[in-house]
Formats: sequence, structure tokens, C-alpha cells
Amino acid sequence: MTPADLAAVGLRLGIEGPVATVTLDRPDVRNAQTPAMWLALGEIGRTLPDDIRVVVVTGEGETFSAGLDRAMLDPSTTGQESVVGLLALSDEDASARIEEFQRGFTWLRDPRFVSIAKVRGYAIGAGFQLALSCDLRFVADDAKFSMKESALGLVPDLTGTQPLVAHVGYARALEICATARVVPADEAVAIGLATAAVPAGELDSAVADLAAALVAPMEGVVPETKALLQGALDRDLDEQRRLEREAQVRRFRALAAAFAG
Repeated sequence: MTPADLAAVGLRLGIEGPVATVTLDRPDVRNAQTPAMWLALGEIGRTLPDDIRVVVVTGEGETFSAGLDRAMLDPSTTGQESVVGLLALSDEDASARIEEFQRGFTWLRDPRFVSIAKVRGYAIGAGFQLALSCDLRFVADDAKFSMKESALGLVPDLTGTQPLVAHVGYARALEICATARVVPADEAVAIGLATAAVPAGELDSAVADLAAALVAPMEGVVPETKALLQGALDRDLDEQRRLEREAQVRRFRALAAAFAG
């Protein structure tokens, strides 16, 4: 997609060497999200250059994302696809359309790179789920997370439920989702939801330092490591040992080729 195409749905994509930065750029509505934005996010993931090793996701201004644009729930909204428009579809077609929206979130798990959510202010609903889609969450000390879907009579459907349970456990995930309460930055770090919290003025430099550390190892090391860790708890030990061996053989081959070159 061109920069103009992305701007039309409230997104920016910047690439500096091996680091790509995706910015939600609708600060006038606190970076509220739309179906068009989700589809564009999926396209960014599909077309991202192969040499990208870190993806940073952030929001313009003082808020990461206030979640779904409420206009998308208004039947009178015209000129763009709305969430309420799903009601006109069959159950099967509505489910298939939501699956397309979910691709705007799932690409951030790709083992080719490490994804970082850089969160200031509120990450609500879809904003919370976008942050959860990333491998790491570095947050400002004013960050606040909330899964607001239950307050709207909905459930989280943008791939946030699995990572939330993985990070904080079933019982706490249920409490956070069912009550729609706010989780502040200090609690998010304490329960494993956020990787680290820093003063708001230091967030940019902290994430830049993290990105630099992630691209420092020899190319291929971090993706192999990420692939090993993803799903490790769902595998038995023999399967995990096999994957470790195979990955290490590939690393030895890569090192030998580098030394020979």
C-alpha cells in the first residue's frame, strides 16, 4: 500500500534499516480503529520486506489506541465498512469477514521479526488486543489497559484472548475481560502483561535501545529463537528437543558459511 493509502485509513509505516514502525495516526479520535485499518494492517504484514527484524507498533500522540471507533457500531455510518454491517451477512460470512480483520493482528506473531508495542496512555479493547499481538510491550508509566468489549455486550475477537491467558493466567484473564476494568502500568508489569514500564519521556529511547539490542545478534538468530519459544509449552519435551537440535544445526551451518565467506 502507498503512504497515501495508509494515511486514508489512519496509518503510517516508517522503515529505517531493519526496523519498521507502524503508527496508528488518528490522534483526533485517540487512534480509534476501524475495519479498514485492520485490513490495511494485514496488508502491511503481507508485504513487509524480508529484511525487517523488528516491528514497533505505536500510536500518534498521547494515546496508543482507544479501541474500536464507536462510529463503526452506528447503523447510520456510511462511506466505509462498519462492524454493524456484519449483521447483514450470514453467520458463516460474518465469521469469514472477522477472520480477515484478525489478520491485521496475527502477522505480528511472525517468527521473522520481533514485534514491540510501544504504549502510551490508553490501550482499550482493540488497542489492548493490538498490544497483546506483539511479542513485547514496553509502556509509559501512564499506560492503562482495558478489555472493554464486555461493557459493549461483545467479546474480544481480535486474537487477544490467547496471549492474555498466556501472560497472566486463566483466572486473572477472565477477571480482566469480564469486568472491563483498567489495568495500570505498574500492575501490568507485575502480572507479566507488560515487559517494562518507564517514565513517559523515556519511552522512545527505551524502545530504540531495545530494537538495537534485538538486531545486534547475527541475522537469523532471533527468528530461530522466537520460533523455538512460540508454542514451547504446547509441545512435549521430545518434540521441543528435536526442534532445538534442528535449529542449532541450521545455526552451525550459517556460522560456517559466514566464516568461510
